[in-house]
Amino acid sequence: MSALLGSALLMLLASRPAIAGSLKDIEHVIIFMQENRSWNNYFGTMAGVRGFNDPNVQVNADGLDVYHQLVDSSMSTKTKTLLPWYLGYQGGSSVDAMQCMTAGSNGYEDNQAALNHDLNNMWARNNTPWSWGYLKKSDIPVQFGIAEGWTAGDMYQESQVTSTNPNRVTLVSGSINVPGSPQSPDQGGPYLDNNETPGCESNDISCYPLKWKTIYDIYEAAGVSWQVWQDTDNFDDNPLAWFEQFQNASSDSPLAKKGLSYLGLDSFYDSAANGTLPEISFVVGPAELSEHPPYMPKDGAWLQKQVVDAVTSSPKYNSTLLIISYDESGGFGDHVVPFHSPEGTPGEWMKDPYGIFGNIYTGPGFRVPFYMVSPWTRGGRVFTERADHNSQILFLEQWLEARGYTNVQTPEMVHWRREHMSNLVNALDLDNPDTSLPTIPEAETPEMAFGKYTGTSNCEAKYPTQRPTVPYGNQSNKTNALWFEEGYKEVIGYLTEGRYLTFESSGVALANSGNASKLSTTAAVADHSDLHQRWVVHYTADEESQIFQISSALDGKFIGAKGSLVTGSRKAANITITFLGNGKGYSLQYGDGTAVGALKSGCKIWSVSYH
Repeated sequence: MSALLGSALLMLLASRPAIAGSLKDIEHVIIFMQENRSWNNYFGTMAGVRGFNDPNVQVNADGLDVYHQLVDSSMSTKTKTLLPWYLGYQGGSSVDAMQCMTAGSNGYEDNQAALNHDLNNMWARNNTPWSWGYLKKSDIPVQFGIAEGWTAGDMYQESQVTSTNPNRVTLVSGSINVPGSPQSPDQGGPYLDNNETPGCESNDISCYPLKWKTIYDIYEAAGVSWQVWQDTDNFDDNPLAWFEQFQNASSDSPLAKKGLSYLGLDSFYDSAANGTLPEISFVVGPAELSEHPPYMPKDGAWLQKQVVDAVTSSPKYNSTLLIISYDESGGFGDHVVPFHSPEGTPGEWMKDPYGIFGNIYTGPGFRVPFYMVSPWTRGGRVFTERADHNSQILFLEQWLEARGYTNVQTPEMVHWRREHMSNLVNALDLDNPDTSLPTIPEAETPEMAFGKYTGTSNCEAKYPTQRPTVPYGNQSNKTNALWFEEGYKEVIGYLTEGRYLTFESSGVALANSGNASKLSTTAAVADHSDLHQRWVVHYTADEESQIFQISSALDGKFIGAKGSLVTGSRKAANITITFLGNGKGYSLQYGDGTAVGALKSGCKIWSVSYH
């Protein structure tokens, strides 16, 4: 679906008058990937996103929603379930100590076990109870400031339900060579863990090195300028080093100079300041600033602000897009069951080589933090399309083709991802760039000694116990456990479930006035907080169809035919919600093409979080 949408979008862009925006307006794209945090761990409390205010949370056959993770008697006799919990709930020094704590395992086995064949209810048992802990805005104000100052994507998933290397390999190639992928078995993989020893592990998995093309091989052949920016301490996070063609490249070859050299992040900052960045930059930070537990979020915040400040103060900021993402969930859980392919899809499903799980999909996996910094993503929006690391490749392809390049589409990407993952273009309002800058909190400078970052080691020395006590049996108030910020964000992109929404146009909002059988419209309020105007969308048979049923948050009534309000989903109308793109809003239509209520085409949708 993504490829078709992308082609249609390019045709649309080409047909616009010259004054309209275009992907061609972007001259520089910067890919910056951090480490090992889930969406819930960082942003579950964020206002206006799919977090702890999710009205569509999955309820399993045992009657428990997935917020309730199962607990056995060996863990605690005080409770049978564990809700999400704030890791700093004990206050005092624990708030500082948790900066350098680890939660659980980010490996294939523990994460597949936590996922539990999509029941997603075994994080506490099969990973750790700390996997279900989260941070608040006060703990990570810089990450919040960047994500909320521009556009955050709350349905962005890790590409593989496993550790760092397979996810970063996907970022630069679109595959880990699960059977049925475009690669042949002798090209390496299926790459399920961080193996970097030549040869295969038992059961012929994670064969190394990898021998298929990366996107940078393709871009180099097409004449695209690009560069990996890294220091010698890069936490082994440059995935190009795991491919045979880069390992065998001579030191004076473009692959070695651009993909494996250690120019340093200072060189990146200088190039940004000089306006001389290549078309594509791939930024790899040092270990201590990566946010990989136990490395501290506050140290990673400093690095993020360094990168963001370099980009936004550049003379080329008005033509630059910075994409910030995280490679995988790092042993932290997420309540949204991954969107994935049907069983048996080539390149996506395989028989578990360890003989534990039977048939499993390797990805996409759990949601991870994701945000886009640019003049076209300014304004505190939430991008709601399903995406993963392949989406960054899909975006680069669309963008490079718009700029006139040919032969930049990789043949290595798994087909299902190309068809079903967003290409991110809808996150950009190309017609209405905004170069104003939000106020981002100051980041504390990381501690150093003898030229080395020492913040985490100092934290561990100061606080021998970094993990807080698990609040077993002390979560009787679910509202307190599922704490979230109040507020709202403008929605952009094709809709997915998981948020309370308001639909507004020309100063009015779609409303349920209460004790009524008809839809109405009432005056929109500035903070979009009126409960009568709050709605929930529900997937119909095909969750990718953009056809929804819509219920009221006031009393659960559904929108029926001809503007009626009805009890129960069986009488609910199927409503098509179409994203019009580039600041033009949405249309809500019945099957016969008539508008829903008095809403005009081009209405705005707001995702709201209120108690």
